[in-house]
Amino acid sequence: VSQTATIAVEGMTCTGCSGRVRDALEGLEGVLSAEVSHETGQAVVSHSGTGRDSMVAAITGAGYTADGANADFNWGDGDVWRKSANNTKWCLIGCSIGEFGTLAYYSYSGITADLAMYSSLWYFYAVLPLINGLVTSVMLETSLLMRGQMDFSNALSTALGMSFISMLMMEIAMEVTDLLFTAGELGLNYFAIPLMLVVGFLTPWPYNYWRLKKYDAACH
Repeated sequence: VSQTATIAVEGMTCTGCSGRVRDALEGLEGVLSAEVSHETGQAVVSHSGTGRDSMVAAITGAGYTADGANADFNWGDGDVWRKSANNTKWCLIGCSIGEFGTLAYYSYSGITADLAMYSSLWYFYAVLPLINGLVTSVMLETSLLMRGQMDFSNALSTALGMSFISMLMMEIAMEVTDLLFTAGELGLNYFAIPLMLVVGFLTPWPYNYWRLKKYDAACH
């Protein structure tokens, strides 16, 4: 006899997360089907006698929280460090395109040369590279997902569901590093680029590890 169980799932941020939870549940003996939504945070499981504890264990094993239970977290997983490093690398590439391009334009055009430091206009031009970096990162992520045979709509929604916290940490760290080289003037100091990339990579990496380990979710 078919039965239905509804389980609250936390930590899902995109359709990819929903798919991982669904696959984990449907891999259990006795589970007939699973409908999982990251929007509602629920998994509706049709089964023929599968224990709820087994379902919860499958979800937590996939890196998510179910019925308030989650898998043990630790900082010693080398595979997760390597995977999160790769994720961070792609975030860095995407964010750098927009941010470096905008700062380089400032230097080339001289548009920010006479701005009073920390004025309203200065802050506007300081935020613009961050926005452009986020845009190019989402564009890169969308194109990569589409190359993986995902349609544009799903690729875009998945890219938008990535961790903006990680991207912002990266963007801000790189721009602050550049400002230290330019003494507060908005523009790109080319000698700062190597350090900007190193700082931009290292700043969000632990956060990306935590997010990947705890929720199996990545910025890329």
